[in-house]
Amino acid sequence: MPSNATSVQTPPPVKKTPSRLTQPKITRYPVSGVLVLNKPLGLSSNGALQRVKYLLRAKKAGHTGALDPLATGVLPLCFGEATKYSQYLLDSEKAYESEFILGVATSSGDVDGDVIQESDASALTEQQVAATLEQFKGDIEQIPPMHSALKHQGQPLYKLARQSIEIERRPRSISIYQFDLLGFSPGKQARVRVYVRCSKGSYIRCLARDLGEALGVGGHVSALHRTAAGPFHAADMLSIPQIEEIVEQNQPFTPELALQLLRPVDAGIKHIPEVEVDDAAAAELRLGRKITLSEQVSKGPVRVMLRAAFIGIAEADGQVIQPKRLVVTPD
Repeated sequence: MPSNATSVQTPPPVKKTPSRLTQPKITRYPVSGVLVLNKPLGLSSNGALQRVKYLLRAKKAGHTGALDPLATGVLPLCFGEATKYSQYLLDSEKAYESEFILGVATSSGDVDGDVIQESDASALTEQQVAATLEQFKGDIEQIPPMHSALKHQGQPLYKLARQSIEIERRPRSISIYQFDLLGFSPGKQARVRVYVRCSKGSYIRCLARDLGEALGVGGHVSALHRTAAGPFHAADMLSIPQIEEIVEQNQPFTPELALQLLRPVDAGIKHIPEVEVDDAAAAELRLGRKITLSEQVSKGPVRVMLRAAFIGIAEADGQVIQPKRLVVTPD
């Protein structure tokens, strides 16, 4: 398990974002960059995003894949031009620490759902659970939960689930790179702590459900903490109370304060190979034109740099690169 993984814990409560009717009108700024938030318990990903967007007076912002209100931990938020590259973080691998309760299955796969099955899990042993975890490692098929943001005919599944409507879901291919047992507490309702490192599209609630079914007792998630998303880890996080304190101590607010808290626009895509171009080539790319480099480049996306400054993503094929998503900069 990576040394930067943290134990599942409940962070302090945060202030609610004022509603549009009550929040004072503020000046918004076109700030750009990435902030790695420690999403608090009980707040939706969008609720957390809107709170930080309000605090930083940002014009444009988006998150990089929702965490359930039950979940805490690493939630990269993209601001301004960084929103153009959020898909790369959506597609990245994630890591979690979670607690499962075996012996109780719920409708949602987590502690917020209705109990649909109870069994006596007191016969389970730590060795039995550890051995069963091995079945879920590698490339597997997973049926997404009804309580998810996946859509059916334009309607999120969780809205249908709230109406007690069940839709058939096709299994999806995912990869579980690690599924390690961190702790085991036996009992009629056994508690299991696990570490999971997985591909995009993986549902930890489904792992708890499927593990419980494999053991014959049912299971659900009682706590979930994301420890990593792509290149970002727990050590990179800021909490909403920390941001609130920094903003309160630096009044009057200026956009420079927001920029001090944000990482560079390309902070989440440093794994993509980079190419350096000159001013003339950069001008051509900004006009939407292909350019030819002096050297061969591996086929696929590249980060385009101008005098060590990131100007966007292009698609490379041999020596030719085609602009894909470029940063808009003021004259």
